[in-house]
Amino acid sequence: MFTDFLYQLRSQGVLVGTGEWLGFLEAVRRGLATDVSGLYVLGRALLCRSETQFDAYDLAFAASFRGAELPEDLRAKLADWLDQAKAQNETTPPLNETRPPEELWKEFLERLKEQTERHDGGNRWVGTGGTSPYGNSGRGDGGLRIGGSSGGRGGAVQVAMDRRWASYRADRTLEVRDLELALRAIRSLKREGLVELDLPETIDATSKNGGDIEIVERPARKNQVHVVLLMDAGGSMSPHAEKVERLFSAASRAKTFKSFTAYSFHNCVYDKLYTDIEAGERIQTSKVLDQLTPKHRLVFVGDASMAPYELFSSYGWPGNESMPGIEWLRRFHERCPASVWLNPDPQRWWEHPTVSAIGRIFPMFELTLDGLRASVKKLRAPR
Repeated sequence: MFTDFLYQLRSQGVLVGTGEWLGFLEAVRRGLATDVSGLYVLGRALLCRSETQFDAYDLAFAASFRGAELPEDLRAKLADWLDQAKAQNETTPPLNETRPPEELWKEFLERLKEQTERHDGGNRWVGTGGTSPYGNSGRGDGGLRIGGSSGGRGGAVQVAMDRRWASYRADRTLEVRDLELALRAIRSLKREGLVELDLPETIDATSKNGGDIEIVERPARKNQVHVVLLMDAGGSMSPHAEKVERLFSAASRAKTFKSFTAYSFHNCVYDKLYTDIEAGERIQTSKVLDQLTPKHRLVFVGDASMAPYELFSSYGWPGNESMPGIEWLRRFHERCPASVWLNPDPQRWWEHPTVSAIGRIFPMFELTLDGLRASVKKLRAPR
């Protein structure tokens, strides 16, 4: 009966595995959720792998269970009545029939539509102290236990529709501050250059000397990472211009790199790169390649989608006679293995000849906060 919920979750990007889903169904079967509010909490605990999925979970839950909750006044009446359960009738033998949960839920909803008053004892209606499979404090086996207070303000569906977790999503619009914090993890600090006072070691050495001051110095910690950002501009990248500008701003503002350089290209890298597109200033690509070292980290940004001849043709971009763009990209990767490609298009759009070809050269990640974090992790340990 929850199959639609599973499909809703997957459509929202909550990738629920078979084991997780079976565990959720088993928890429901054991009665760990007795109302929609309990189901909401149980599902979120078992089916979400991190808080970044809470908002997507809420959207799926609201779509699946909107209209499944009883009206607030009716739910309060039913809960109050069931909480005042009568004593069990010990002379009534228990009902040992076991039925599928789907059948029980369907019949339960039909009984609620037919029932017009409170009922205690008996074997048919939703009530207490009897052998009916619906209610509580009775003697029916294999039924649905119903009772407890309501799930809080507005019920679980209303809580889900409020989307309290929207700001937790990792695929939300990237702000410069988010990008800056993610990029900061690229840095690799080493000690070199001018010496500086090592205060903790000085205190430790002085203590060991019985109070006689002993100055301890060591080389300052310097960041050894050089970051090069290469960005596709124009054409199909125009809709993503604002997102790429945020990434450029974050990288430019970061003060944790040994150096930062940015270049632009259109569709693919050919024999020249732009240092300033508006001014038309360019630099030979071969010169950029010669300046790269193992300490450089390359970050390409582009949708990687173009006409096949623009990537594979020996003429490169029409009118620009050079080796194919795919060959230039291979040379960049060979020169600097610590390189990644950030794609602003969602991954479901990557089944394209040129995107696939570039993805076989560079590790490709989505230009989202999660994707950027994964790419930084790759840059720190490229092998």
